[in-house]
Amino acid sequence: MTPPPGWYRDPSAPHQERWWDGTAWTEHRRAPEPVGFGPAVGPPVPAPPPGPGLGQGAGAGGRGKAVAVTVAAAVLVAAIVTGVFVLGEDDGGSPRTQTPPAMATSTDPAPVSDPPSPSPTASASSADDPAVVEDQLNGVTFPLPDGWVPPKYVAEDDVMMTTDGTYDCPADGSVCRHGLVVSRTVTANAESSPKVLAEQDIEDAADDAYDRDLIGNKPFGGIESHEEVASGPVAVAGRAGYYVRWRVRTAEGPGGYVQSMVFPSTVGTESPILVRYVFDAGEDGPPLADMDKITKGIRPIGDADTGGGVGSGIGPTD
Repeated sequence: MTPPPGWYRDPSAPHQERWWDGTAWTEHRRAPEPVGFGPAVGPPVPAPPPGPGLGQGAGAGGRGKAVAVTVAAAVLVAAIVTGVFVLGEDDGGSPRTQTPPAMATSTDPAPVSDPPSPSPTASASSADDPAVVEDQLNGVTFPLPDGWVPPKYVAEDDVMMTTDGTYDCPADGSVCRHGLVVSRTVTANAESSPKVLAEQDIEDAADDAYDRDLIGNKPFGGIESHEEVASGPVAVAGRAGYYVRWRVRTAEGPGGYVQSMVFPSTVGTESPILVRYVFDAGEDGPPLADMDKITKGIRPIGDADTGGGVGSGIGPTD
């Protein structure tokens, strides 16, 4: 692409400007415009027609025109290679320049268009934090109430969920959690009755939660007393189960609530499923209503329609 028509510094006479008609230099020249004015944009007066002897078979006059055209072409190439035509000076006295477009050639690469802008990165969805956790061994899922998370940095591998965050235990300074839910398979007991198994387990559940921890420390200073606050049949994942709930008081801290719940396996095994709930009492503990909410939301894996809940009635089983 050639430079657009306009007044440019005359390559053969830098003290003046010469008209470029978009294709070649004309014979029109002028003194540079005063500082602060750009090149004229209107066309100059047309150049006079060629003189006699410049047609086909011309002699010396034709050769003179050919030489002039050759010189003009050479000047144009030199000007384009230089890439800058001086148009005057800016207000600060520095040369003011205009860079005409480069001439395209057959070897120039095709222009590359800007790549399309990438689509916005999708923001993280709520699916990144699952609404349920799976107990694949026992074939059930547990809902995650508000304030509960899958277990992190927990020694027991059968913990299904904990309350979010930890705190310093009131007695020995170790780390405690305000709530947790444990799911395990009953294998070391020949008993199969959910009621009997729940009643047998509740004391162990209380001791493990509020008396001594796995390494023998007493994070709450030991249990001082306990009382049963609820018990009875419960439907869990479409199965008839039983639960027992204790209120536990400790030497230090507000104590808490523990619940042992047992129901038949949902995957056809003979071993019942035991679920333990541990909730701190006091204003920092999770609401007791979460125990029933979690129980009601337990489902067999792959069967979202089969639920249950404390006090729910179920039909006769085989």
